[in-house]
Amino acid sequence: MLRYKEKDILRIAKRINNGRRPYLLVNPLQAKHIPVAPSKALQMMASLGEVVAEKYSDARLVIGFAETATAIGAVVAKSISDECLYIHTTRENVRTAKQYVYFTEEHSHATEQKLVSDDLNNYLEETSTVILVDDEFSTGKTLINMVNQLKATYPILIEKRIVAASIINRLSEDNLNRWEKEGIESVCLLKLPNVDYTEEVAPILAETAECCSVPQRRLQSAASVLVCNLPDPRSGVVVSYYFEMCITKTELIKSSCELKDKRVLVLGTEECMLPALLIGSKIEKTGLARSVKCHATTRSPIGICNAAGYPIKSGHRLHSFYDVNRETFIYNLHKYDVAIIVSDTNKPFNSGLYDLSIALNNNGCKSILCMVGENDV
Repeated sequence: MLRYKEKDILRIAKRINNGRRPYLLVNPLQAKHIPVAPSKALQMMASLGEVVAEKYSDARLVIGFAETATAIGAVVAKSISDECLYIHTTRENVRTAKQYVYFTEEHSHATEQKLVSDDLNNYLEETSTVILVDDEFSTGKTLINMVNQLKATYPILIEKRIVAASIINRLSEDNLNRWEKEGIESVCLLKLPNVDYTEEVAPILAETAECCSVPQRRLQSAASVLVCNLPDPRSGVVVSYYFEMCITKTELIKSSCELKDKRVLVLGTEECMLPALLIGSKIEKTGLARSVKCHATTRSPIGICNAAGYPIKSGHRLHSFYDVNRETFIYNLHKYDVAIIVSDTNKPFNSGLYDLSIALNNNGCKSILCMVGENDV
């Protein structure tokens, strides 16, 4: 297991139009806002998984928080057992879902989250320990909101051991004590003090991401679309099956585009992060490509600034793949020879794919493959 320091996994960025918390913690190894080699991202996530597995090997249900911890949660589940059930919260409308548990996220730009609960009681019956995974905990209020909602709906949870796992934990002693009173244990890769970075980001002159709907120049290369079947962790999935199905899609990519000696980007869409990381890692291991990077589109509006040390240097505004009326973003887009977009929706809106193709084209990438799923979101 690798050990991580603050300088390895924490950068501070300025949020745009968020009065609740004007700063965002950015992890350069998380494969969300900053491109990173998939092996490095998965290694960090697996390090948390090792810590969790060592203490809670009996756990058979892991719940990840959308959108930034969807991949972390899956890797933690896989580290514990191939038989773990994995499910993550969502802000999407899962059309096959019959019921949800709703809760609020305190500091987010999009405060409402929900968990598909069609089979949740069955999942809870199969485990003595439930692991809840996020990238970072700052106050712990979101987690308490979720746990209280779940206990009210599923009293069986009261009998279970509840564990909060995260890459970073910034809870104060008071909030840790509050967790303890609620029966919540915690484990993390790095414990940090609960610093308020409001004054640090206040003087930063940050701009909003540029819009891609009107191209800077004519679209040079539209994306080729490849339909593939990916399991949907929003409804729950056996984690080994989820990993296996993601990794097998690499063969479709190798037969669909030239990777030899290319700079390759494998890009996830919003909550769909793990498939891009696993596919990127598989390509990385073949040694075919000159380099492989992964990150993902996001709902988070973050300020752009070119100052030394600031983590978000560039950004593009896009239509969402999942909702044509929703704005999403891609940050720190570099120059690549090949871009592989990995999405799990069965209806990627043309405007979202068009916007992303423009952004990639304008950064010099003319070979674009978009893998779309068959999930009804």
